[in-house]
Amino acid sequence: MKRRDFIKIVGASGLFMPMTAFPLSAGKRMLDYEKWNSFRLTYEINLPAGGKNARLWLPLPNSLEPGYQYTQGSNWSGNATQAQFSTFGKENFPVFMAQWRGESESERRASVQCIIKTSHHAVDLERYQASDNAAVPGAIRPYLLPTRLIPVDGIVRDVAYSIIYDEDNTALDKARSIYDWLIDHFQHDETAPGSGTGDIKFMLENSRLSGKCIDVHSLFVGLARAAGIPARIQYGIRMMESEVHEGLGRQTDISRAQHSRAEFYLNNLGWVPVNPADVCKVAKLDNLEPDASETEHLRENFFGSWEMNWITFNHGQDIELTNSKSGKLPFFLFPHAEIDNQALDSLSPEKFSYRIASAELIGTGASF
Repeated sequence: MKRRDFIKIVGASGLFMPMTAFPLSAGKRMLDYEKWNSFRLTYEINLPAGGKNARLWLPLPNSLEPGYQYTQGSNWSGNATQAQFSTFGKENFPVFMAQWRGESESERRASVQCIIKTSHHAVDLERYQASDNAAVPGAIRPYLLPTRLIPVDGIVRDVAYSIIYDEDNTALDKARSIYDWLIDHFQHDETAPGSGTGDIKFMLENSRLSGKCIDVHSLFVGLARAAGIPARIQYGIRMMESEVHEGLGRQTDISRAQHSRAEFYLNNLGWVPVNPADVCKVAKLDNLEPDASETEHLRENFFGSWEMNWITFNHGQDIELTNSKSGKLPFFLFPHAEIDNQALDSLSPEKFSYRIASAELIGTGASF
């Protein structure tokens, strides 16, 4: 494989300082890790008339990550027969569900708003102490298992072990080797549908290491798991412009701003954030080589930290939504709707139709 071919609410938030804001290297200090930003996320859904019954599911901001993100409240309005804020999966990820019963001659409408606070997220990797005999905690072991699109055997395992070379390396060393290998070989492709599909076996077997964020982060997770390192993808959406690069942000209309990040787990340290996708994206946008100084700067800064102009919805995979007739979804990142049990095209906001909007909030209290 050839190199590279292959409105603001500040509020009383003093009690919610980021738990992972440790002293960082000079490079990672480019962001303020003690500042909290506030946003309003708005979904505007207009399902087409016709059919006897319709259902809607919307991914919502996850409040299970209090170190860098929490939700201050949510509300909804519309003409649904029934609607509720609920959860899905063993982890109880948040979801909004609505149902329209009976034939409709007009659009089925739903508007959902959430207010979220985020803080830039970083982990001090100098605190890591390798332990040869440390067992993976039981709650973390599921993040070593395969999923439908992320196997951990066969070619995935072979590639993983060809990357890490030395099995005696620490888990941190192995994760860094996989991260660097992906940045050196993965090609960002803006023409890929949605945020990518994440079919890593297909990519590896066909030497097509290209696509978008879900593709490269699925590769990271699969290769890490195959090497014995727990890893997962966090699915979410960009909420504002980036302080790092103009190509890594979105504001106001974010209907097509879905974006994923990745994490791997280290004993005695916890989940470590990484973002190789945005390194690859900037390299593509700016026509940079993997060893260019600008690429190296991002490579260092996005291993162990996330710029939180983005929010996470969930890290679920092989998802079964309540009462859905679509079977298991590989992930839940986009609005999902069914009319008479037939799924609409989640990747087409215009045909669906939906609009997702963001607003940065300034003030003294949460307000819709």
